[in-house]
Amino acid sequence: MAQIPETFAPTDDLLQDKIILVTGATGGFGKAISLACARHGATVILLARNLRLAEALYDEIEKAGYPKPAIYPMNLEGAAEHDYQELAQNIEKEFGRLDGLIHCAALLGAPTPFEHSDTETWYKVHQVNLHAPYLLTRSVIPLLKKSKRCSLVFMIDDKKTAYWDAYSVSKQAVAAMAQLIAAEFEGSPHHVNCINPGKTKTALQLRAFPAASDNDLLPAPEDHTAMFLYLMSDELQENGETFSPLNK
Repeated sequence: MAQIPETFAPTDDLLQDKIILVTGATGGFGKAISLACARHGATVILLARNLRLAEALYDEIEKAGYPKPAIYPMNLEGAAEHDYQELAQNIEKEFGRLDGLIHCAALLGAPTPFEHSDTETWYKVHQVNLHAPYLLTRSVIPLLKKSKRCSLVFMIDDKKTAYWDAYSVSKQAVAAMAQLIAAEFEGSPHHVNCINPGKTKTALQLRAFPAASDNDLLPAPEDHTAMFLYLMSDELQENGETFSPLNK
């Protein structure tokens, strides 16, 4: 796995004038990343299912004096192809381009032995974890290409052992998709990478391991924001890599 340079020190204007779309923007990672990107000068498009939480995050960013964000309510569980096309059209109309896309939205589902897996859950997990990133990415690639230098980031996981069911399959499929797109962008100013943050204190992690003895000792999403800032910055050189924390 790749790691960001130890000398990387994000300046206040690191992402100045960049337009960055974050999915799952009100979740553990999504909120931390949205705030970090805004703090360093980016205009963040907050894509989230819960409008109330998105509005609260909007107010927090605006109150801090960061660039004014945008809210785009969308429920990935029910979104269809035309919804993503409409999103791309709205972004083009409002901003003209997209400099970065960070896929944070994820659904755990119900980890279970494969023979007992539930069809409805299987479809729902793949809809959010795989089909949504596919449809969204494909829809906004023309906007990313309008940027002089863009970055696309997928969050993946290494839960590949027994009982992780649809969650494991969907995350491995996302990693394969990211590699495919990265290979197609090789040699261009457009970068595609993955981040595997490892165990982090998020609602998804606590739901997966509710009784784990080390839950209170896990790093918070805020502890990993430097990785995301590096991957959104003009300092990024890597393409087709999977980044992890230095201590993972």
